[in-house]
Amino acid sequence: MKTIRTLAIAVVALALPGVAQAHTGFHVLGGADAGFTHPFSGLDHLLTMVAVGLWAASLGGKARILVPAAFVVVMAAGAALGAAGVTLPAVETAITVSVVAVGVLVAAAVRVPLGAAMTIVAVFALFHGQAHGSEMPAMASPIAYGLGFVAATAILHGVGLLLGAARERRMVPVLTRAAGGMIAATGVVLALPL
Repeated sequence: MKTIRTLAIAVVALALPGVAQAHTGFHVLGGADAGFTHPFSGLDHLLTMVAVGLWAASLGGKARILVPAAFVVVMAAGAALGAAGVTLPAVETAITVSVVAVGVLVAAAVRVPLGAAMTIVAVFALFHGQAHGSEMPAMASPIAYGLGFVAATAILHGVGLLLGAARERRMVPVLTRAAGGMIAATGVVLALPL
């Protein structure tokens, strides 16, 4: 019961920033608020970042730190490209594919060497970062905005890591794999034309 309550609180906490986001054009802290809310404003970003944490937790060892770190570092580089006006091909498609792919990696409990795991998430992070950078509000400070979305991404990875750690201690591993399957299925739905 305690685990269910914790998961419910996490879901509500993740949902609130999207509800509260108002896009008024006024940004406190030089745009850090806009950067912080950006990863929460799209289900594709949110699910991928939590799934990266879940996958890192399932890989264990150094992967718990290095896989999310690889995502954050390459995402920041991608954001710099996006803010500079550099475009990447099929960004939205790549982001949607990342939801499905990382969800499948979690669902299937795929184990790969650390370098391969870091490379996989880094490729997806480049596209997520480019989207963050290209969508930076005009009035925002690039550094403040960047610090905001890096902090939010780290928190979302942390949520995935905590849920993965809870799986190791108290929850049946099937629940984590089911979560990965739901993330992948959501990615498929996001890819469907409306």
